[in-house]
Amino acid sequence: MSRSTRLLARAMDVIPGGVNSPVRAFGAVGGDPPFIARGEGTEIIDVDGHRYVDLVGSWGPLILGHANTAVLGATMAAASRGSSFGAPTEGEIELAEEIVARVPSVEKVRLCSSGTEATMHAVRLARAATGRDRVIKLEGCYHGAHDAVLVKAGSGVATFSDGQATTEPGSPGVPAAVAELTVVAPYNDLAAVKALLEQHEGEVAAVMLEPVAGNMGCIPPVEGYLEGLRALCDEHGSLLVFDEVMTGFRVARGGAQEHFGVRPDLTCMGKVIGGGYPLAAFGGSAEVMDQLAPLGPVYQAGTLSGNPVAVAAGLATLKQLDPSCYAQLEAMGARIEESLRPALEYHGCSMHRVGSMMTIFFRAEAPQRFSDVQQCDLAAFGRFFRASLNGGVYLPPSQYEAAFLPLGLSDEQLSRVVDGLSSALVAAHVH
Repeated sequence: MSRSTRLLARAMDVIPGGVNSPVRAFGAVGGDPPFIARGEGTEIIDVDGHRYVDLVGSWGPLILGHANTAVLGATMAAASRGSSFGAPTEGEIELAEEIVARVPSVEKVRLCSSGTEATMHAVRLARAATGRDRVIKLEGCYHGAHDAVLVKAGSGVATFSDGQATTEPGSPGVPAAVAELTVVAPYNDLAAVKALLEQHEGEVAAVMLEPVAGNMGCIPPVEGYLEGLRALCDEHGSLLVFDEVMTGFRVARGGAQEHFGVRPDLTCMGKVIGGGYPLAAFGGSAEVMDQLAPLGPVYQAGTLSGNPVAVAAGLATLKQLDPSCYAQLEAMGARIEESLRPALEYHGCSMHRVGSMMTIFFRAEAPQRFSDVQQCDLAAFGRFFRASLNGGVYLPPSQYEAAFLPLGLSDEQLSRVVDGLSSALVAAHVH
């Protein structure tokens, strides 16, 4: 029995399911999750000594890899001065200035501790700013675990319902009266959003989406989709909210809104912004953001918001992410995609990639919406995942999640990834 298996059995006694986030469980792919002992650059090593090229990167934050020297130095220095104060620090200003300088639509930003908090506060702010209650979300997009957005959500909600994330509400414990205020349209279907805005004319506070979906696998917006949403929101007086928790500082220096040239009214950020530490943010125009307390009536608070250690990690991360980094990530992603294309076609699979975000789908035609992903061969994906893991490539344990490339993958590691994934396609017995 491996040490990971023994640790899982021990965890099951004191932690529900043995994990502190459901998506870490391997229920959708079979087997037991490896318990990680340490990370080194672009690789992780489990407690049994197995080494993997890490394409999860803590679910996106570790764009610089594990234990980056500059991030490590900044956090150690910050921690030596104190772990938390519950009072303003200069580092918060520096990070906010960096975010405002990078993200096209953001004039002011409020720091918080998780992506769930960022989207929760953005929904409240959008409702207050518009005086409306309804929110339109896109099917398969996941915006955290708060009640307003656990409706037809992706990520673990889809994974642990066999992909059938179609009930309203999407989890027991979410009141139907709360879920009723969230209406859902298919992703990449502009006409459906238009119809909902017309059906609920004057009632919709916000249209919220991941500009590149990452929680039903990586699915990019079709041409004109984001531009169309911007125009519809302007026409109907609703706020356009981009959940850039995944895409922010990942697909471009200024996120997906820079990459696609579409500015939202509010932007939610997380993951990369904290460099592997609990940190998130939401921001927008000064006019909207100044409605937050203490300037305005919209209440938002957090004991650990702007935590000095997390802020130091985030600032040290962002300062290293210059345009050349995104060029490197694009080159690595393109190499993997081009190298895998023949094997994917042969085995009846497809792939989407935006920069360093990517997903292999067990479906011949690359999906454009959640219902397409539901048609994937999930059993084959499970075999593929296990073979990849055995081959030393660590992928997200769900068809409904995106993989993330870190900076610094060597030519040898890139070859290991391509060879490992190619061999795993064969092992999945798909043709």
